[in-house]
Amino acid sequence: MLEELADLGFSYVELSHGTRISLVPGILKGIEDGIVKVASVHNFCPLPVGVMGAAPNLFEPSAANRRERSMWLHNTIKTVEFANRVDCQRVVLHSGSMRFLWRHPERAMDEALERASKEGADPGDLESARQRGLKRMKRSRKAYMDRLRESYGQIAEYGKQQGVTFGIENREGFTELPLDEEMSGFLDALKEHEVFGYWHDSGHAQLKQEMGLLDHGTFLNNLRPHLVGFHLHDVSSKGRDHQVPGTGTIDWSIVAGQVRSGDVVVMEMSPRLNTEQIREGRDFLLRTIPALAQEG
Repeated sequence: MLEELADLGFSYVELSHGTRISLVPGILKGIEDGIVKVASVHNFCPLPVGVMGAAPNLFEPSAANRRERSMWLHNTIKTVEFANRVDCQRVVLHSGSMRFLWRHPERAMDEALERASKEGADPGDLESARQRGLKRMKRSRKAYMDRLRESYGQIAEYGKQQGVTFGIENREGFTELPLDEEMSGFLDALKEHEVFGYWHDSGHAQLKQEMGLLDHGTFLNNLRPHLVGFHLHDVSSKGRDHQVPGTGTIDWSIVAGQVRSGDVVVMEMSPRLNTEQIREGRDFLLRTIPALAQEG
């Protein structure tokens, strides 16, 4: 796996939340042999025992169930330990989500987006669904955010001891945390721990823009002071993310102007893409983002 990535021109990789334990010996050998270096590790990595597929939200730090939060902490510690083994200082985190027993706001939003795509759709329908969903989430979020802050506080000291910085990723789901408008304030509140920053996912931000929840450029510009890394991928006209950069709906001038020399930048592609598409995406980013071209 690492040799294939090196052959595609990558000298650094992110080890993802789909990394099975069975792959670890080979990964460690590849890194020891200098095939690639690891720029970032995505929680949970390697996968928890018995889990065979990507499961970044298997345990959530905001969950009401205390045992689930305990399992999140246990497996996040395992990720930090693994990051140290592969000489990596960046760990990407998801922050959980709000749960609803009836008329889930995300399903209602998906239905409204589907209606809005049809000819003759009422333009006010989508806005109405959006505002109803946001109102419900804002009423419910306090307990979730309190638990999230507690969970992050529990992992902070260990991360500091291990020299790790946690990148809190913006998410694509309507009910995932923190709410986009509250991300900057949330990160400000975590500054005392000295180990948390912002991880910008271009595809997720684009999907949220298409929902009418944010402006991609303004959002990224406001969070630039907190930024510790990027996941870069495009979004197709049908709303499918993890596509080849430059082939979808993202305005890449927004991203190009915010990437700095030394930033951790990960091209996060769908496993359905072929080798030539991976090369195409890499070449596009090197042409489009000056800071990446300078880094080589």
